[in-house]
Amino acid sequence: MKAVAKLKNCPLSARKMRMVVDLIRGKSVEDAMNILKYSKREAAEWTEKVLMSAISNWENKGDMAYSSDDYKLYVSEAFSDEGTFLKRFRPAPHGRAHRIRKRTNHLTIVVENRVPIQELDNSNS
Repeated sequence: MKAVAKLKNCPLSARKMRMVVDLIRGKSVEDAMNILKYSKREAAEWTEKVLMSAISNWENKGDMAYSSDDYKLYVSEAFSDEGTFLKRFRPAPHGRAHRIRKRTNHLTIVVENRVPIQELDNSNS
């Protein structure tokens, strides 16, 4: 079972976000949270919030409330795409103006369980 969490128009460039996202892709949820918690980058704070949301979405998905600890969740997909630009102008010498492009990104994280749900439910019965 998969669960998705997205963050749109995050005020950070996609390149800076990808540096953090590449660290957690394929890792277990516990390892990913530890990596993000102790990272110094600003992108880690945004990514940590989205990862928490993805875990919460997975736990609340379906008819029953599942516990993420029992099913060994991991980050199956994580990527950052470029968003829109905020275009601004900055004064330049000789009466000119230079364009500034403030970049944004769209972050998507998908978590999935390694332990099949039916197998664990049948063993408890």
